[in-house]
Amino acid sequence: MTLSRVLLPSFLVLITFMLGASSALTQVATEDEIKALNTKDLQIKSAEVEYSEDLDLLVFEMETKGQAGNTVPNARGELNGAPVLGYVFPTSLTSEDVGFGKIDGVVALAVTAHPDFDDTPLWDENNDGNYQNDGVTWHTHWVILGPDKRVKGGLAVIEFKREDKSVVLPPTNPGMNMYMDSPGYSVVPKGKSLKVLVPAQRVDNKKEFNYDAVSAYMEVNTTDKNRPLLGVYEVYDVLSGNLSLPYKVK
Repeated sequence: MTLSRVLLPSFLVLITFMLGASSALTQVATEDEIKALNTKDLQIKSAEVEYSEDLDLLVFEMETKGQAGNTVPNARGELNGAPVLGYVFPTSLTSEDVGFGKIDGVVALAVTAHPDFDDTPLWDENNDGNYQNDGVTWHTHWVILGPDKRVKGGLAVIEFKREDKSVVLPPTNPGMNMYMDSPGYSVVPKGKSLKVLVPAQRVDNKKEFNYDAVSAYMEVNTTDKNRPLLGVYEVYDVLSGNLSLPYKVK
């Protein structure tokens, strides 16, 4: 039995509990609500991925115009419609490099905060002994992104049918039916800098790849079949200006 099969029942219980708070369709946040989150903390000044040979470690870093990680969304009280803020590194890595099966899409390292739910059941990011209350603490995901015209940002995490037995996920995935993993990498927000520490072994020892840097507003949807489960509703900033992934590992 894989670890993901063990974690899935507890995650489904969490979803059922949170959805029970309201049976009505939660609308997308208003434009004013989304714009209010676009502070200098989400404006990207620079980004860098550096490989440390001594530690065999990749350090992903974004520098912001404000205080990195200081802005977080307010809770909405349920999973459906839950806001998600993200600092995202789209990369040229393949899905297989980070533990998924072979699938077309953009492999991205996303650093996210969302107070309404916890999707890292293996990790206790705030070290309080409760593994189910850390969603608002900045944490990491690998996601596979694809184009999606149903949302303003034009991107969403690619989904799959639960009954599809051909889907290959890392055993640390949180049990949702989309290509997302919760790898538990250390996130270090300090001043204007946000760093993520990724052992090279966790990306199939790939030390040469391209990347970009993005900040964005995302939202969870569990009731509206015309919208994705986790879509990008607003892109706040793109370092390259055009998502061309022009930057290389140093």
